[in-house]
Amino acid sequence: MVNYLEEQWMQFETVFIRKIMGFSSKDLGYKMKMPIIGRLLRWKAESMIHSEKEGRNPKRADGHFGQAIPLEDGKAILSELAAEPILCNYCMCRWMQRGEKEAVCLNFGALSGVLEKMPRFMPKERTNPISREEAIEILEQNNKKGYIASVWFQPVPYINAICSCESPECGGLTLRQNFGLNAFYKSEYIIDLDQDKCQGCKQCVAMCQFSAIRYIPSMDRVIIDYDKCFGCGVCRHACQHDALKLIPREEFPGFDGTY
Repeated sequence: MVNYLEEQWMQFETVFIRKIMGFSSKDLGYKMKMPIIGRLLRWKAESMIHSEKEGRNPKRADGHFGQAIPLEDGKAILSELAAEPILCNYCMCRWMQRGEKEAVCLNFGALSGVLEKMPRFMPKERTNPISREEAIEILEQNNKKGYIASVWFQPVPYINAICSCESPECGGLTLRQNFGLNAFYKSEYIIDLDQDKCQGCKQCVAMCQFSAIRYIPSMDRVIIDYDKCFGCGVCRHACQHDALKLIPREEFPGFDGTY
């Protein structure tokens, strides 16, 4: 795993220009709509994303995918499960897509040992490694900004990071939303709305990055599109009336098992 991580991060920029079966990622949406080539590309891309085989290609990020998590799960991982040292480094998706260096990724375990040797990914203004308490505080701050927390396999089955990103910068989320590739999964939860508590303030509508919340003027209330909800729970920060809460996806009829 360490060799995989070292090779991947030493050449991380190439991950964003990877090819699938020899096809360039340019105009990928058009290619995936083609009857035969599209099916082949989707099959190959999914097999790369979820690969658990030996000899996985780190330059293609084989076996690298993530899942949205609410703040509570992120805190539990950082306080109880994440192997130290814990580092806070630049989000590579944001860096590659927007050209901004913002330290919002929390890395731990084997990945931390690799990144400590690569100062270009480390913010000079922050001292690393950080404590569990500092990591939780960073995660909370990013969540309240509206950033989506997600946990990442790198490579599966090893979990090495919690990132806080946005759409459309997040590479995994873009693959899911634009091309239907399962590089970013919905969380184990889904948002539930208490219509009696909702005051129609619309603050949660702007907070949701999945367009899963819509305001209905005739009702002076919002409604939830459960098909679009990823269960990140970020919208709760915008609600001053405690009208939004997360419930386990498996307990929500019709949406259990849909990730």
